[in-house]
Amino acid sequence: MKAARWQLAHPKHPPTDWTNGAFYSGVFAAYQATHSRLLLDSLLAMGERTQWRPAQRYDHADDMAICQTYLNLYRLKKDRRMLAPTLALVEKFRTEPGPEVRNHGIAWWWCDALFMGPPVLVKLGIIENQPQYLALSDTLYQQTYKRLFNHAEHLFSRDAGYLWTAANEGKKEQNGQRVFWSRGNGWVMGGLVQVLQELPARHPSRAFYVSLFKEMSARLVQLQQPDGLWRSSLLDPAAYPGGETSGSGFDTYALAWGINQGILDKPTYLPAVRNAWVALNKVVSPEGRVGWVQPIGADPRRDFSAESWEVYGTGAFLLAGSEVIKLK
Repeated sequence: MKAARWQLAHPKHPPTDWTNGAFYSGVFAAYQATHSRLLLDSLLAMGERTQWRPAQRYDHADDMAICQTYLNLYRLKKDRRMLAPTLALVEKFRTEPGPEVRNHGIAWWWCDALFMGPPVLVKLGIIENQPQYLALSDTLYQQTYKRLFNHAEHLFSRDAGYLWTAANEGKKEQNGQRVFWSRGNGWVMGGLVQVLQELPARHPSRAFYVSLFKEMSARLVQLQQPDGLWRSSLLDPAAYPGGETSGSGFDTYALAWGINQGILDKPTYLPAVRNAWVALNKVVSPEGRVGWVQPIGADPRRDFSAESWEVYGTGAFLLAGSEVIKLK
């Protein structure tokens, strides 16, 4: 609660920005865990300020991310005003190809989009009983997976600019390894949780998401550092030695959720989650500011420190706490 209160009192971006899409996802999870009226009232007030509208780019997943929170709140209040702008956005996205596809060949061309977009389509599909929204999410997810997932490393490249050629040429870290960004893969893990929370047990695509979740979880545990956190460059931890909170928070959230759902083996993963949660709590200042958050960027190459904070870092921390609190 301390972290949520501090962040709510220190806004940094427009409420419909993708950064707040991640933050408010964490606030809603914290509300579910605590039933705090303050958190719920803050979320409802945000929705009223934005008139329940997403950001401007209808075909860009970043601008869709805030709709996760609108849909979560709609389920509580059943007020169609909360739903209508998201429904209009998704219908336009479904029927009108936009500049993202024209410019990049696919809609979700960067791995972070897998947290921003799929949960909105899947939640809306379940709420409205519209299977075409789930099918659209599956189709677009598979396009991103086929382009960016590295089967040898069991991780996602941030975008096509980080893929290597057949001659093993491409962007490398100082130790010669490929660039796999912690926060980007954390976004993917968080998105997988959000999708799996929604998909019915017998849905035909569920097995794919469960398999991917298990595969990435196994790899991420291998890459966790002795202090409990993950580094901003997953395969070159020495290059950016400070533990990075936003990626670590999303990983902790996902692993704890996997344990709670019986998807991940508790004896294997619980020590990793406990170590991560202890480490995450150490980066929270006495007043509640979550530090050691890498600034906005597309790869590990951004300096940060104990004083570095961002709203999505707090969102990741709140998501992690919402699942850690359920561990037995």
